[in-house]
Amino acid sequence: MGTLTVWKFDTASGADDATETLRELSAQHLITIHDAATVRWDEGKKKPKTRQLANLAGAGALGGAFWGMLFGLIFFVPLLGAAIGAASGALAGSLRDVGIDDGFINRVRDEVTPGTSALFVMSSDAVVDKVKDAFSSHRPELIFTNLSTEQENAIREVFAEEA
Repeated sequence: MGTLTVWKFDTASGADDATETLRELSAQHLITIHDAATVRWDEGKKKPKTRQLANLAGAGALGGAFWGMLFGLIFFVPLLGAAIGAASGALAGSLRDVGIDDGFINRVRDEVTPGTSALFVMSSDAVVDKVKDAFSSHRPELIFTNLSTEQENAIREVFAEEA
């Protein structure tokens, strides 16, 4: 089963910097990346820049349409094509199945603001203590996961030990 996590960074470059760490962890088989994307919101900009990390995406990649629709819902970033109407209803229903609902959208919208960034990762098979060690210098804040409450609390505790 894949896990969707969203990590917030206190700088606009934080998610981009963490991407290299994620790539190294994947190469060492310490985490399996199914797909990933970043949001970078530089100070003074009206909207964030979003980017799918195609070079990290595995066979189960969600695709640009998923990330485009998701980021469009969150940040009101214009989307490609006219398929928004029909697709957004279907997407919204399937997103609720993994916990992406109005609460998720509002939380990410409130947390990711000018001067910050976020890393969205669909992954599995993470060796949590190794991932924690590798990310400790980036000082991320977990703002969403579709793990169970117990699993999420365990991850928060592991990362809070560094703070």
